This record gives sequence, C-alpha cells and structure tokens, in this order.
Amino acid sequence: MRPIALITGGSRGIGAATALLLAEQGYDLCISYRERPAEAGKIVEACEALGVKAIALQADISREEDVERLFRELDNRLGRLNALVNNAGMLMQQTRVENLSAKRINKILQTNVTGTLLCCREAIKRMSIARDGNGGAIVNVSSGAARSGSPNEYVDYAASKGAVDSLTIGLSKEVAREGIRVNAVRPGLIHTGMHADGGEPHRVDRLKSAIPLGRGGHDREVAEAIAWLISDKASFSTGTFIDVTGGL
Repeated sequence: MRPIALITGGSRGIGAATALLLAEQGYDLCISYRERPAEAGKIVEACEALGVKAIALQADISREEDVERLFRELDNRLGRLNALVNNAGMLMQQTRVENLSAKRINKILQTNVTGTLLCCREAIKRMSIARDGNGGAIVNVSSGAARSGSPNEYVDYAASKGAVDSLTIGLSKEVAREGIRVNAVRPGLIHTGMHADGGEPHRVDRLKSAIPLGRGGHDREVAEAIAWLISDKASFSTGTFIDVTGGL
C-alpha cells in the first residue's frame, strides 16, 4: 500500500509543489483548500496523472468542526494517515503594529496557530502507536519571519510563526516515544502568490538583493525540504528546522 499524506493549503504555492513532489515519490494525497476549488482540482489531476490517488477537500482550518470533518473524510476515502504537512497559513496587508486591530490579529492566529495545532491533534490520534497507529511524520511550514520579526510589514504574521516554532519543539518531545516525528521548514523570500495577499506581488524582487544567494527561492525548493523531513532519510530528526531562506 502507498503511504498517505495530507497537505493543508495545497491548492497553490508551496502546498501544491509539495503535493506534486510527494505524488512523484508514490504518496496517495489529500489536499485541503479554503477557497480555490478549481486550483485544487488541477493539482489533484496532476497528481493522479503520476499514478497515485489524490483528493481535494474544502476546509477552513481555523474552524474546529472543519478540521474534524477534513480528517474524517480523509479516513473514509484514503485510509490511515502517514504524514501531515501543515502548510495552510494566512497573512494580511502590510502594516505597522500601531495599525493592527484585534480582529486582524485573532484571524491570523486562529489560522496559523490554532489551525495548525488542531491538525496536529487529529493527526496524532491516527498516527500514535499509543493509539494503535503506525507512527508518522508531521512537518509544519513556519517562516523565516519567525526569526526576522518582519518589522513594518507583518509582525503579527511573524509572531504566529514564532508560535509554530515553539509548538514544533514541544510537540516533537511530547510524541517522540509514540512513533511520530515533528519538524518544520522555515521558508524565506519565496516566489509564491502569497505576497499578493499582503499587497505587494513583487515583494521578492524588491528584497532579493539582501539574500546572500542573490535571488528569491522557488516553491519546489521548499517542497524538497518538506519531503526529506517526511521521508525515512530523516528518521533520526525530530524537533528540528530547515531554513530555506537563501542564507538570510
């Protein structure tokens, strides 16, 4: 039987690139999406063309009931989960902290922190050998912003990714004896559509001169790090991070 992976936020960018790479490596896949059904459908078709089974399920991971439904449907349609990639995340228009509202802050935290934790919770219930599971791997997609703080742009987003780093460390120790490895990747300035969400589609081009490697990264490069952490090649790695930042 092929291993089964769930990738949240899998309809574009890093999530979509990871889905395609894991399909190449023989994983059956579930991708979740919040609001891009057509794009998700295209990724499913591309994965199926590689000879694996793939499904797309709508879910807003900031809603507990959506997360629970997502995992139930995955169980019914694919089977027992082997790997979770917590890729779904949110950022909003660039601004300074003095302009933030509680509504905006809470919306970002609800997706990036609460949603990630809820997905981890449901994955553990299925993977843990203490619950008759077969073990597994969780990879959280954090951000280089967790270290830089993203001043004048996304301090709220950066703070949420700092929380993802902390939960990665704590959870890795909590479930290590249950056959589950928990790691994270921290992408830097990557060419994805997410920058348009912040109001500056060409942000990477503006800032790339500060990157030691002299260019922005590509979603496939982040996907390669995620796939390695999931794989048996990383069998002695847990609670650790791969920075995919070009040296920043």
